[in-house]
Amino acid sequence: MARLGIAILWLLGRLPPRLRRRVCERLALVFMGLARERRTVVRANLRLCFPGLSAVAREALAREHFRALGRSLALNCTVWFGSAADVRRAVRVEGLGHLAATAGAPRILFAPHFVGLEAAAIRLSLEHPAVAMYSTQKARAFDRFLAARRARFGEVRLVARERGIRPALRGLRRGLPLLLQPDMDFGPRDSLFVSFFGTPAATVPVLSRIARLTGAGVLTVVAELAPRDEHGGVAERSGADCVVRIAPFTGFPDRSVESDTRRMNELIEEHVRRMPEQYYWIHKRFKTRPPGEPPVYV
Repeated sequence: MARLGIAILWLLGRLPPRLRRRVCERLALVFMGLARERRTVVRANLRLCFPGLSAVAREALAREHFRALGRSLALNCTVWFGSAADVRRAVRVEGLGHLAATAGAPRILFAPHFVGLEAAAIRLSLEHPAVAMYSTQKARAFDRFLAARRARFGEVRLVARERGIRPALRGLRRGLPLLLQPDMDFGPRDSLFVSFFGTPAATVPVLSRIARLTGAGVLTVVAELAPRDEHGGVAERSGADCVVRIAPFTGFPDRSVESDTRRMNELIEEHVRRMPEQYYWIHKRFKTRPPGEPPVYV
């Protein structure tokens, strides 16, 4: 099945960009209708994070989220199968000077899970070698496919989370920026319960701990899909499908690991409020609950 899926992705990558976006959006809406569990997860996440929205408004946001997932799939087909020139055209980067200004010093690239993250990471590999943590896929063929696609343009050292943090730290100490995506529920081990939109969320404080351990500076990497025009094209002045913004995370780390982790979630919230449909809501962000609290996804 994984090989069939990869073949379908390759075929999607052969379509003209505008047609590919439309096809992938429709596929995502079909997935919304069929994938009951993921639809339930998205609705539960939005109910917790946006209690002020009406049920109708939250359902509309859920639908827009699945459409954004479809658009990100179309973009991923470009960065997985397109040329370096194709990737540069599709993904525009702002703030590369911040990365250049810190050359020679340890740097962490904190990249929250917005739907354009995959494209952002591959686009940055065209600019600078890096080391990146990643979660292995259940299907080995798809896991190998992703590893090959992510490292095809430059020196990208991929470290599976199961191997622990040490291999990533070695790369960081050798001058490679470390790409981290710690805003997921990885279970109770080593996690703190920190507010995310007012609800306690199990959050690994790895960003703060590595910054403190290594003295690394932290840059945020936020990917935003460009809005569509009335014809289904890209309403972005450069014609890019996605804009990646790099900025310093000033004053980080600060007083304590817990306060740092709270600041990290607050920063994510700021970006989510700006583009709420583009956060990765299909993830069970509140799966791990504090003792005595009922499950969220039922």
